[in-house]
Amino acid sequence: MSGSNELGAYLRARRGLVSPQDAGLPPTGRRRVPGLRREEVALLAGISSEYYLRLEQGRDQHPSPQVVDALAHVLMLDADATGHLHGLAQPRRRRAPVRRPERVAEGTRRLVTGMSTPAFVQGRHLDVLAANPLAGALSPHYVEGANLLRSAFLDPAVRAMYRESEWERTIAGTVASLRALAGPETNDARLTELVGELSVRSEEFRRLWARHDVKPRTSGTSLLLHPQVGPLELDYEKLAVTGADGQLLVVYHAAPGSAAEQSLQLLRHLVPSDATPDPSVSPVTSASAQGTSEKGLPRDG
Repeated sequence: MSGSNELGAYLRARRGLVSPQDAGLPPTGRRRVPGLRREEVALLAGISSEYYLRLEQGRDQHPSPQVVDALAHVLMLDADATGHLHGLAQPRRRRAPVRRPERVAEGTRRLVTGMSTPAFVQGRHLDVLAANPLAGALSPHYVEGANLLRSAFLDPAVRAMYRESEWERTIAGTVASLRALAGPETNDARLTELVGELSVRSEEFRRLWARHDVKPRTSGTSLLLHPQVGPLELDYEKLAVTGADGQLLVVYHAAPGSAAEQSLQLLRHLVPSDATPDPSVSPVTSASAQGTSEKGLPRDG
C-alpha cells in the first residue's frame, strides 16, 4: 500500500465493478474495459470529466463531502464503503510509521481463558493476540501468534474446513474486514508488509485486495467442517475491546439445543483439562510467529 493516491485507486477499482446497465446507462456496444468509463462516472455524479480525472490521478485528493456522496451513489457503495470513501478524501496528517507490538490487557486475557465457548482476541491486522484452548480446538488458526489473513490464504488445513461456496464468502469477508480495520490510514508498515507478502504468494488474495471492498464484520454465522466433530454451524460476535485500538473479542456460540451445541460439548472433551494459554508468549510483532523473518521475508516451512 503506497498511500500516495489511495483515493484514486479506490475510485478506479470501484467503477470497474459497476456495469453500465446497473448505472442506468443505455448499451453502447463492446467495451475494452469492464465497468464504467471515467466520463460516465463524472456525468452521473454531476462533475466535470476533467475534475474526475484529477481525482483518479491524485492531482486533487480532497473532494467536498457533496462530491464524495455523489460518487458513492454512482458507484453503488453501501454505508460502510461510503464512510471509507469519505475517510480517504479527508486531509490528514501523515504519521511516521511506528511498530508497536499489540498487547492484550491481562484482565481481557483472563476473561478469554475462562470462557466456556471458543473465544479469541484479534488485533487491527487480524493477528490472534490471545485465545482460549477451545478456540484452538475449533480451528488451527485460532491460536495465539497466528495471523488470520495469512492462515486463510496460505494454510491448506484452514481451507479444508469450509465448503467451496462458504470458503469464497469467508475469504472475501476477511479481506474486506481488514480494509475496514485499517481505515483510510495507509502509512502502516505492518499492513504494508502483510499485504506485500500475500500479494506475492497468493493470486487469490491479489484479486480480492484489488476490489477494495470494505466491510466490518460484527456478527454472523460460520459453517465449518471440523475433522473431529463434523459439520458445525456456529454464530459469532465481534465486540470492540474498550481502550484497545482496533482489538476485537471474537466469540463463537451455538443455539441452545442445537446439533452444534452438542458438537461443541464434544469438542470440549477433546481439549486437555489443564490446557491454558501460555502467558509467556510475547506479543505479536511483524517478526514474531507470523511466518516472517526479521527482514519481513517468508520463513521456509
